[in-house]
Amino acid sequence: MRDLQPIFLVQGFLLTTLGLAMALPALIDFADQAVDDPFMSLAAQESWIGFAVSAMLTLFVGMSLLASAWGQGGQLTRKQAFLLTTVSWVVLVAFAALPFVFSSIHLNYTDAFFEAMSGLTTTGSTIITDLERASRGIKMWRSLLQWLGGIGIIVMAIAVLPMLQVGGMQLFRLESSDTSEKILPRATQIAGSITALYFALTAICAGAYWAAGMNLFDSLAHAMTTIATGGFSTHDLSIGYFESPPVEVIAIVFMIVGSLPFALYIHAVRGNPLPLLRDSQVLCFFGIVATAIGLLTLYQLSTSEIANGEALRSSAFNAVSIITGTGYASTDYSAWGPFAIFAFFAMMFIGGCAGSTSCGIKIFRFQIIYGAVKVQVSRLMHPHGIFKISYNGEPVSEKVVDSVASFFFLFFASFAILSVLLATMVDDPLTAFSAAGTALANVGPGLGSVGPADNFFHLSDGAKWLLSLGMLLGRLELFTVLVLFSPTFWRI
Repeated sequence: MRDLQPIFLVQGFLLTTLGLAMALPALIDFADQAVDDPFMSLAAQESWIGFAVSAMLTLFVGMSLLASAWGQGGQLTRKQAFLLTTVSWVVLVAFAALPFVFSSIHLNYTDAFFEAMSGLTTTGSTIITDLERASRGIKMWRSLLQWLGGIGIIVMAIAVLPMLQVGGMQLFRLESSDTSEKILPRATQIAGSITALYFALTAICAGAYWAAGMNLFDSLAHAMTTIATGGFSTHDLSIGYFESPPVEVIAIVFMIVGSLPFALYIHAVRGNPLPLLRDSQVLCFFGIVATAIGLLTLYQLSTSEIANGEALRSSAFNAVSIITGTGYASTDYSAWGPFAIFAFFAMMFIGGCAGSTSCGIKIFRFQIIYGAVKVQVSRLMHPHGIFKISYNGEPVSEKVVDSVASFFFLFFASFAILSVLLATMVDDPLTAFSAAGTALANVGPGLGSVGPADNFFHLSDGAKWLLSLGMLLGRLELFTVLVLFSPTFWRI
């Protein structure tokens, strides 16, 4: 039990923070009791009470854990760090689901857990079928979950995963021996700087949305989910509800902003933008985005009578949304035709850059694998030659290459297993494959009956629990979760 005290301490702090966060949607619904619409007034009244009850339960457990483990902190061991990472996300989701159960939408716990997991992992899949009738507090809670999950994954990717050497993330280790590569002297300072930047970018995005015609509530809610590349909207039609080119352009810009390495933003803010402009991962990301937009635009122009500008607009918005894992939709792109279906299915696996709020396999892993293949081909052609894999001009160790290769194998093995299991629960293979892919890649909408014009409500409870596991695996980079199922882990 003493080994678990640091974990209890962190859990207590996180749950206390989550409980306090419930105050914002509770206050919104409390104020909305006075609206003229009788239905919305009743929904707000029921929801604010639900938030109050959920907050009290969450705060009670969180503060109890804090009290029991106070003064028991210290340097985490590797084993504790693995356990803490997975347990934190599961526990937070379990309590974040409570407002969905106690509010006016009255979800059962399976649906509530799925919605909360989708929120905190910034996936964006939803089971809520009529958002227009949900209270504003519920809508804000969904956005707030994704916003909290977005900053959580940035800090984890920069401070925790490199230490655990998960999936090649040790490339981004803070304790680099080259002090010139250190952004700030301590990880806590980096986390603080990134959090401040995260707040600032959210405020700028909200202001841009408001200037483009959104009301203040929609502006703030969508800013939270855009910067977090989460994709929850306050409307059933997502961004398509607004039918506004300026809103879509703003969304494209800030989805891309959320998909670039936040650590490099700190360099830029401190007067050195060159690392951001020269980073090979960033340049490759923009190349992939531009290629996808170009191909989809040409495909639309060749298969329909759509205007040039409209083809570019819809292709750019939806391609960026899927590649970054945000999951907004401006139209039902699954109706564009076979090539588009294949393209969007492939794009959902790509993801953004490491150290961002984005998801998926991530660009740097594709670069490492490409480098490994290139080196292997060179060795076959020149057996006596010496070839090294490099990343950003620096040599990459075999340990990193092995870690990335293992991640690829484990990712697609998990995808195959999840797809097969889902195929036994749904009638449409495309739905099963895309649901598995969108869960592991934390994208949001899939294809088939879980496409951008539908949601996940109709799936069985078993499928929703499987997809919740898939979302957790994808967000925590697979190894972090699966290592807990190894008997060796518990013996060390």
